[in-house]
Order: sequence, then structure tokens, then C-alpha cells
Amino acid sequence: MQNPMQSSCAEVQAQLNERVLEITINRPERKNALTMAMYSSMAELLNSAAENAEVRVVIITGAGGVFTSGNDLMDFLGGSAAGEESPVYQFMMALYEFPKPVVAAINGPAVGIGTTMLLHCDMAFAGDDALFKMPFVDLGLCPEYASSFFMPRMMGHVRASELLLLSKKFDAAEAVALGLCNAALPAAEALTQARMAAAELASKAPEAVRLTKRLLRASTREIGLQVIQEEAQHFQKRLGSEEFKEAATAFMEKRPADFSRFE
Repeated sequence: MQNPMQSSCAEVQAQLNERVLEITINRPERKNALTMAMYSSMAELLNSAAENAEVRVVIITGAGGVFTSGNDLMDFLGGSAAGEESPVYQFMMALYEFPKPVVAAINGPAVGIGTTMLLHCDMAFAGDDALFKMPFVDLGLCPEYASSFFMPRMMGHVRASELLLLSKKFDAAEAVALGLCNAALPAAEALTQARMAAAELASKAPEAVRLTKRLLRASTREIGLQVIQEEAQHFQKRLGSEEFKEAATAFMEKRPADFSRFE
């Protein structure tokens, strides 16, 4: 039988040590762009870790000085990306419902879901080389992973509008100021700090930790689920839109998208 902590995808690495499962997005030659196979692997790892008493904490990080540049557009275009049976949605749900602490270590680009997944981690430590962006509108799409709910709640309506409507980039220091990350650190220290926090969490009373996480999220859990589902429905429709086709074509042709003909 396959080791439940073994990744099913070569581009996702998993290492269990001292009750901390470290999941590494490992496709640096493509800036850790996420494929459907990678999403499936991460969902499987999280679902297994949720049931494995040997895992008390999970770390999510990226290899090669990059967290993730978001979805691999070509792979993304090849299948359903937003339906409830899609690997993307399965990963979203696995992380959203994960009952144990999740700590993120971010270096380099954290694009799209590379930023929105941090809303569902319990702690996040960013290197000073981290750069965050949610380019959904730029791609003719809409927000996902309940970012349209959690971002305004976290940082206020006008800041969330700036980040989601203008697809504004922001750095590690701003991520801390906005409440998205715990600390901005020298690049080489982000993963070290995440490992220190995870080790401390793993040493604490496990049931008390799980209960505290559940209580911290209880007031927003149901509405968060509703927003994820509503966003996913809109997102799926947007993938078939002419605006998205123009954005995808422009990306592949390495030119700015031209939305001037749309109403």
C-alpha cells in the first residue's frame, strides 16, 4: 500500500518529520505553476494528513525561491478548473476544512491562489523577496477561494478593492500590514521561521490546538463555504467568456490584453 504521506506527483514533495508534514511545490523551472496533477496530489496529502495522528502541523512552501506563479495556463485550459469535481476545488476544500494548523513559508512570486490560499492558512511567514498578486480581473476572471469575502473583512473594502480590481502587486511588508502574513523576514529565514512555528505547535496539546483552530474559524466557516461555491460558479462561467479568451490569447502571444471591444 502507498505511504499516505507520499506524494502522487513528482512536482509536489512531502516530508514528514517530528509530526510536521512539509509540502513543497517543486516545479521551479515553471515558477511552480500549478497543474491539475499537482492540485490532486496536494489535496490527497492534506486529506491523508487530516486523518493521520502522526501529523500535527502542515507547512506549505515552494522550491527554488518561488512560492507559486499560480495556475499553469495551458493545463488550466485543458480541463474543468472550477467545478466541484475539479482538482482545484478538491484542494481548496481539503485546505479549507483541514483541522490542524497550516503554516506557509513564502518566497518569490505568490500569484493568484498563491495569495488566496494564505487566507486559509493559520500562519504565514514571507521572505523579503516575496511578491503577491491576484490577477483575476486582468485575466477576465473573478475572485476565487472566498477572497471576495475574506479580503474586505481582513483589510477593509477599499484596500481589498485595490488588490482585486486593479490586480495590484504588493510586497512582504505590505502583506504583514494587511494582516495576510505574520512577519516579513530575510528571504533565507522564511522557511526557518515557519519550521520553528510548526515545531512549537507540534509540541502543544494536539486536541487543544485543533479545538482552538476550529473556534477561531467557526463564525466564518459556513459563509466562507457559500462564497467559495458562488465564486466557483461564476469562475467556471468566466472561463468560457470572450474576455478570458482574449486574456489567454494575449498571454500566449506575449502582448497586453485588449478589452476595448467589450461592453
